[in-house]
Amino acid sequence: MIIVGLTGGVASGKSTVARMLKQKGALLLDADRIAREVVLPGEAAWSEIIAWLGPAIAGPDGAIDRGRLGELVFADPEARQRLNAIVHPRVIETFVRRTGEIEDRRGDAVLIYDVPLLIESRMDRLVDLVVVVYLPEEIQLLRLQGRDNLSREAALARMRAQLSLEEKRAHADIIIDNRGSLGETARQVDRLWEKLQDRLKS
Repeated sequence: MIIVGLTGGVASGKSTVARMLKQKGALLLDADRIAREVVLPGEAAWSEIIAWLGPAIAGPDGAIDRGRLGELVFADPEARQRLNAIVHPRVIETFVRRTGEIEDRRGDAVLIYDVPLLIESRMDRLVDLVVVVYLPEEIQLLRLQGRDNLSREAALARMRAQLSLEEKRAHADIIIDNRGSLGETARQVDRLWEKLQDRLKS
C-alpha cells in the first residue's frame, strides 16, 4: 500500500484533485469529514469544546455550530490553536485506525490522506509522499473570493489561517500546479497516478 498525503490551501483545488484520484481507483480518507465525526454530540472532543466554550456553541440538536465556531477561531489565533489541540489528536487516531483496517483488506491500495493541514498537524510524517496542489497566491485569493463571495480582507484572513502555499510546496514530493485548465490538472493527475502504480509494482 502507498499512502499519499494530499494537501493545498483553501480554494486551491485540492478537492478536485482528490476526486480525480478517487475516480482512478484510489481510496480516500478525508480529514474534514473525520473532523466533523470526532465532534459529534457525545464524542470526547465535543465534550471538551462544550466545556471550553459553553453550551451556547451548540445548536438545539446538541451539534456544534460550525459557523459560529469558525468565526471564533478565524478571528483568534489562540482559540484556533486550542481547537486544533482538541480535534487534531482525535483525527489522527481515526486516520491511523482506519489505515490499519484498509491495509488488512487492501494491501495493494493507493490511499489518499486528504488533509488541508497536513504539514501544520505534522501528519506528513504518516505518509509515503506529499502532494501539494499549488496556485500563486493572487489566483488563490481571487478564486476564494469568487467561490465564497468574500471581501478581499475576509478571504486573506482565511488564507492566513493556514501555511501559505509557497511554504507548503517546500514540503512537497510532487506539485500539482492548478492555475491552468481542468484538463491541464487532469494530465498532471494522470502522470501522478502512473508514478504511484510504478511504485506499487516495485
